[in-house]
Amino acid sequence: MQQVQLPLRSFPLLAIPFFIMAGTVMARGGIADKIMSFANILIGHWRGGLAQVGVLNSFVMGSMSGSAVADAAVDSRILVPQMQKRGYSLGFAAAIAGASSVIAPILPPSTSLILYGLLGQVSVSALFLGGIVPAVIIGAGLLALVAVLSRLRQYGSVRETASSWREKGHAFVDCAWALMMPVILVGGIRTGLFTITELAAMAAAYTIVISLFVYRSMTLTDLWDVLRETARTSATVLIIIGASGAFSYIFAIEQVPLKIISMLSGITETPVLVLLITCMALTVLGMVIEGAAVMIIGAPILVSIATHFGIDPVHMGVLVVVTLTLSTLTPPVGIVMFTVCTMTGCRISEFLREMVPFYVLLFSILVLLALFPALVTTLPEWLAK
Repeated sequence: MQQVQLPLRSFPLLAIPFFIMAGTVMARGGIADKIMSFANILIGHWRGGLAQVGVLNSFVMGSMSGSAVADAAVDSRILVPQMQKRGYSLGFAAAIAGASSVIAPILPPSTSLILYGLLGQVSVSALFLGGIVPAVIIGAGLLALVAVLSRLRQYGSVRETASSWREKGHAFVDCAWALMMPVILVGGIRTGLFTITELAAMAAAYTIVISLFVYRSMTLTDLWDVLRETARTSATVLIIIGASGAFSYIFAIEQVPLKIISMLSGITETPVLVLLITCMALTVLGMVIEGAAVMIIGAPILVSIATHFGIDPVHMGVLVVVTLTLSTLTPPVGIVMFTVCTMTGCRISEFLREMVPFYVLLFSILVLLALFPALVTTLPEWLAK
């Protein structure tokens, strides 16, 4: 009788609760506020400066939390009320919080990339590096789109003039401990000094020490709340992973990957078309099924598809994460959409109306990433040499 592999009997899975803890501490420990202030000093004088700050904040926060929901929650709690006070419409402010959160799951320490790597037997370090350039492209695209929309709607800047180098220097020093987190993550991955699990544990410990003893923005009571929230979130993810073992076993017996590959081969043998079809299918699935469940159940199948059609599994993994993250912004079960609308009080219809130009931009970038694999694979290949 064939032995069933237990999906939870995996040491690297410990990285997930550790990274979740690090992201939770970021949101509760005042580190997010420091980053927001630093972003304001840097680009607050741009047209639509506060909205631009939201995008830049998501880029920095994303390299620490790795969670779209966590990033959207922080922006909804801190940024959206400030934008409303400065004359931005609630729908536009909520759309900024939602659209910019897409950056977080593509950057290390993305839990989605970790799941794909562990379940699909793909290098997590390579996936982390592969997500950096797409995240930069999405961030730059959002900054440009926000500038255009802010000019059309006559949204002003936060500051009248650009900050002086002295102000930037003070802001950088004040935020330096928080900004060290991405350096530690990327440095640890690049040098191979830590495994993913060790890196996650270090990230969690680092954020706790900084919040408790450097910024002193969190108490031991807050830490207990952080541990409880981390336990709840981790349990949700790990229960789904555990249940996915049964699905994976059934899929293997029924030869589901081979049947899907055969179906795709009947349509096309062109890798780019296979990727586009896969992204379309995942978008539809992500609209009705929670993205983590799709990822956990589908990762082995997607890796099999990539291998058969000669697609780089890192390229496939980053595209899958981007696609499923975009689905968190779409009805009817978009978790980021509901998080933002619940926390801000924005009507879903208003949120969706304001999201239209962001949908166009983000899905266009998804197609661009599918057409040009080098945007994803060049950095991992270059750093591996």
